[in-house]
Amino acid sequence: MLRRRARLPVLAEIAGPAEGSRAWSLRREDFTSLEKALPRLAEQRVVLVSGEGEAAPVAAIALAAAAASADRHTILVECDLGQPRLAAQVGLAAAPGLHEYLRWEAEPQDVIQPVVLGGPAASSLTEPLVCVCGGRPATKAETLLGLQSFAHMVAKLRAAYELVILSGAPVAEEPGPCALAAQQADAVVAGLPASAASNRDGRAVRAAINRLPIPALGAIAVGS
Repeated sequence: MLRRRARLPVLAEIAGPAEGSRAWSLRREDFTSLEKALPRLAEQRVVLVSGEGEAAPVAAIALAAAAASADRHTILVECDLGQPRLAAQVGLAAAPGLHEYLRWEAEPQDVIQPVVLGGPAASSLTEPLVCVCGGRPATKAETLLGLQSFAHMVAKLRAAYELVILSGAPVAEEPGPCALAAQQADAVVAGLPASAASNRDGRAVRAAINRLPIPALGAIAVGS
């Protein structure tokens, strides 16, 4: 039973961004793969993406970009407050972000940043993808995500957007912050290196995903 639960269906396989390009500058075949995965998210309003290493945030960005390009009103919120990287990956201002908002140092309009997608993502896009970066690195990410202001923010985004993607901290390395983000989500998608998506190399991460208090929809495999 435990062995069966640790397995996650692979929803999409993507090569990831080309070297030297932004994380959302994905190849046409990557978007084709992601578009096939979007129906699995049709009934979900808030989806947490977590997993291992660089694969997880790339998967979160890619999934949000694919949803936005499919004309689903989408916002991407970085919840990895210990090691925020969305700003560098996408080309946005690092702060203010979620960290500053949760500490009452910034207003909602200060932390929301639009991203105009390029390449294959732009072909059917009617409005930019909206992002909230993590802000400056936090030493007490678990405390911040446990605040009522985080739950209140996600509730407001749930009402304002068709899809909210929460890019979480590494699930096996930081289970506390990840579990707190999961409490505000409807489901989780694992972002894993291709080598860890189905074999024993990723068993610990897949097991950690399955321990979260929300359904696991499957995994996005990143890389060859």
